[in-house]
Amino acid sequence: MLILIPSREIWLNMSLRPVVRENNESQMPKKDNRRQENGATLGFEEKLWQAADKLQKDMDAAEYKHVVLGLIFLKYISDAFEEMRAKLASDKAGGADPEDMDEYQAENVFWVPKEARWSFLQGQAKQASIGKLIDDAMVAIERDNKNLKGVLPKDYSRPALDKARLGELIDLIATIGFGKKENRSKDILGRVYEYFLGKFASAEGKKGGQFYTPQCVVRLLVEMLSPYKGRVYDPCCGSGGMFIQSEKFIEEHGGRVGDISVYGQESNHTTWRLAKMNLAIRGIDANLGPEHADTFHHDLHKDLKADFILANPPFNMSDWGGANLRNDGRWKFGVPPTGNANFAWISHFIHHLAPAGLAGFVMANGSMSSNTSGEGEIRKNIVETDLVDCMVAMPGQLFYSTQIPVCLWFIARDKKNGRFRDRRNQILFIDARKMGKMVDRVHRELTEDDIRKIAETYHFWRQDKNSKKYEDIPGFCKSVSLVEARQHEYVLTPGRYVGAEEVQDDGEPFDQKMERLTSQLKEQFAESDKLKSAIRENLKKAGYGF
Repeated sequence: MLILIPSREIWLNMSLRPVVRENNESQMPKKDNRRQENGATLGFEEKLWQAADKLQKDMDAAEYKHVVLGLIFLKYISDAFEEMRAKLASDKAGGADPEDMDEYQAENVFWVPKEARWSFLQGQAKQASIGKLIDDAMVAIERDNKNLKGVLPKDYSRPALDKARLGELIDLIATIGFGKKENRSKDILGRVYEYFLGKFASAEGKKGGQFYTPQCVVRLLVEMLSPYKGRVYDPCCGSGGMFIQSEKFIEEHGGRVGDISVYGQESNHTTWRLAKMNLAIRGIDANLGPEHADTFHHDLHKDLKADFILANPPFNMSDWGGANLRNDGRWKFGVPPTGNANFAWISHFIHHLAPAGLAGFVMANGSMSSNTSGEGEIRKNIVETDLVDCMVAMPGQLFYSTQIPVCLWFIARDKKNGRFRDRRNQILFIDARKMGKMVDRVHRELTEDDIRKIAETYHFWRQDKNSKKYEDIPGFCKSVSLVEARQHEYVLTPGRYVGAEEVQDDGEPFDQKMERLTSQLKEQFAESDKLKSAIRENLKKAGYGF
């Protein structure tokens, strides 16, 4: 085999040549060429994201997020208003007044004053004053819709925002119809929000991850907890994704959305506003408190006992102010260390659970095994109180915000529910680290089949008394007694318990297999020697023999 070695000049050029994008190619996703009709066809979200490049040249993704999402919100409520207005105008026999605010509020439709309607703003999109007009529109909407007070962005008139590009963005968003006749508005707008939140999280890295939890992780939590009825609580709710998926779950399974009550809290003011908008456009009535607030130091739902808790708290918070909360009543299992809030969050979740409540939440992997600063003792006390229901080890690269490996904890207040198996003094361990598929070079997602398999395994384990569907699967899941958890010193890493995956016997006798493999190895060694000789010879000819 002849191996050619490039000359010194070619070698240096190959080694030192910088990688340059041709034709100043944008780093935005490639355009989706599928037909797009008023946003009804899949792909319009990417078209909108690609248009973001025009504004992102003047601002970072964090700023651009609020420019775009504020306009999308404005377009949605204006479209819903105009649809209702047309209906009232056509109902001549009923005598309804299309300009009567009460008519809209009675139908749970936001009232949009004339100066805030999309048709008016689009007509002024090419004017230099468009930024101020949008700010005035946001103020007017908040004035007439009290539940939006202090929520909407109002900084479109700032000098740094290019008004010509802002006008182009308005024209683009105008092509997306959110009316029910066109696109089933809430579903389409939900797609916009989910797509953009994901893109912003990717663009912003860790900063973006503060408000965005990958949809597949949220869906898995919701599918496992099945929040059909009761109070749903998220004390670090970000953009409200847990609540939205809970509502979707109920709708998909034929339940009534009104059967759940939503409670949340968010410490970041900007993210709190985003959650309020996100929930408002979907018609979800949520109690997120009158303001943003730190859950540890200003618990806005102090007396709440929730039926379901779903959460993705910030990982490994070191500056959570624990030194001022040493005697807090929530620390029933031990005082959390001041340098890491993981077990402060876990204790807070348990504190707010109703007597038959279930909690599912994301944690850094260290929470399953750490023994530093008293964390091991707290975990031991939680396990001995028989609150840990299930532990799931997750695959890596799921989050935009961190490469820290994560797991899911599931806490159950009552493991002896009359409808289910008596699972007292037992813990289900699931190792899902090998699941998921790569969606780009750095991000992984759980597939629908993955979510179904994990959720069904948990439900079969908890299922009715006579169910025979659950069984331990080596390498994937195992039901473990509290005695065995004690033997492992309360380490809750699934890999310790589920064992190795069974390898199917191929039927080839051991002696025959070894003879075949050693013969192949001998051939590969011989080929390796030939390659080394050829490389030496070529290097010698180039003057680099050794």
